[in-house]
Amino acid sequence: MKKKVEKEGGKEMITVEVKKEIIDKHERGMRVANIARFYNKSTSTICTILKRKEEIKGLDAAKGVTRVSKQRPRVLEDVEKLLLVWINEKQLVGDALSENIICEKAKALYADLESNRPGTSTENEGFKASRGWFDNFKRRSGIHSVVRHREAASSDTKAAEAFAAEFHKLMVSECYLPQQVFNCDETGLFWKKMPKRTYITAEERAMPGPKPMKDRLTLLLCANASGDFKIKPLLVYHSENPRAFKKCKVQKSRLNVMWRSNTKAWVTRTFFVEWMNEVFGPTVKKYLLEKHLPLKVLLIMDNAPAHPPGLEDDLLEEFEFIKVKFLPPNTTPILQPMDQQVISNFKKLYTKALFQLCFEVTKETNLALREFWKNHFHIVNSLKIIAKAWDGVTMRTLNSGWRKLWPDCVIGHDFEGFAQDWEPPVVDDIVSLGKIMGLEVNEDDIQELVEEHGQELTTDDLMALHREQQQEVVEISSEEEDKKAEEYLTSNEIREMCKMWETVKNFVAKHHPNKAVAVRTINLFNDNAMSHFHQMLKRGKRKCPLHNLLKSLKDSSDPVSDKRPKQ
Repeated sequence: MKKKVEKEGGKEMITVEVKKEIIDKHERGMRVANIARFYNKSTSTICTILKRKEEIKGLDAAKGVTRVSKQRPRVLEDVEKLLLVWINEKQLVGDALSENIICEKAKALYADLESNRPGTSTENEGFKASRGWFDNFKRRSGIHSVVRHREAASSDTKAAEAFAAEFHKLMVSECYLPQQVFNCDETGLFWKKMPKRTYITAEERAMPGPKPMKDRLTLLLCANASGDFKIKPLLVYHSENPRAFKKCKVQKSRLNVMWRSNTKAWVTRTFFVEWMNEVFGPTVKKYLLEKHLPLKVLLIMDNAPAHPPGLEDDLLEEFEFIKVKFLPPNTTPILQPMDQQVISNFKKLYTKALFQLCFEVTKETNLALREFWKNHFHIVNSLKIIAKAWDGVTMRTLNSGWRKLWPDCVIGHDFEGFAQDWEPPVVDDIVSLGKIMGLEVNEDDIQELVEEHGQELTTDDLMALHREQQQEVVEISSEEEDKKAEEYLTSNEIREMCKMWETVKNFVAKHHPNKAVAVRTINLFNDNAMSHFHQMLKRGKRKCPLHNLLKSLKDSSDPVSDKRPKQ
């Protein structure tokens, strides 16, 4: 996998973060030629970067920036780093962003950061977030899809009313049944987050480094208007193969979610199209055929970046019966069925199942709650809880979510207060479980926890997310180095090194005055260092070039070989 670089003016530009990776790899022993091959750059370019390593290591640039001006204050670099995190989070939930909105946020971040600096005045207005700054910021960071010179209203009531009237006419004229109309929406889930006042949360705050309680994934939830059919969710996480998967022998194809990954843990157009063709299309088709209903489907969704217009063109031919209709901008809080207590109810059920698991652990094992939370609660536990919570969202809850967009399809819509009457007492159950376990938690804490996922992130929140993203980059880089290490070492180089080690080992064993110390040290080095290279040689023998060549020839001549695109 070659490292990506930015292009500017027809010339490939290497970002500051990648330059730092190059320096780090060289300091850890990787040769210049191997680094050049890894980044697809010339050795002279790598050498130029290494000559300037002290200057580059001192830079603290926003992700994606290729150059840093010495005249720019450090606080502006911090503003742009946090601004990019904020933009990513806004795009994740499909919020419209204009130039004015971004500039206002930049000024607010600048004011927050300046106010925390010793000896600075909050009245200092040294940063205006001008047009020139915005243009340079866009070029440095590569952001796009920003609407210029137009403010987006937080919610457009008139547009919502007009769309609801148009939607009603469509349902009547096309004779859609509630079973045939679906809605989907993405939501972020901090899967290891407790209410703020629990002692577990206090302990998480005190832990150094990234906080596990901030670990987020994104879910795409979907169901029909009748509420009797839920679709397998799409889940996007920042890791393709978490350590817990290997420990628990997880087969991703058998999960109750469609598992995908990227560093931001957000839904992309590619992931969404895959979900449409591999999950939504097949399961909806099967459902309608089993119900003896016409093969006719309408999917309602917002215009988030992951699902822009033209999605119908990406559907397989067998799913041409699926039509897509987008909600107008800034109407999702008013009309989106999933936003009408459905996702909120799912998160309450998730929290309830989380408390239930903690209760069962403390009751049936010798593990203390704190120890379980810190050392044993992992993403596989969370997947089971997600499945349980989604299964627990009732048909009535799903159906009542359509009361603003399509009230005629909602059972009991003539009765005032029907939605509240059908809301299960989930919060009461959570509070009861918490109190049994000795946790200090009340109804307000649970409501605050559920609402936090959609609240505006504070400057401190953005700083915490930035630290986590930086840690993810380091971890991913280390994983890539491990995968690439064998490519940069030939078998001859390893054998030559092993011979040199044998020479050193024999010399030490023969001439060291303390034979016991010498043997113990040699064995320790063999077990902890040399065993890795011996394993590499063994793998090389099992997968020699001739073996790979024969295998590729066999695959290319096999008429039944798997031609499907990679998942």
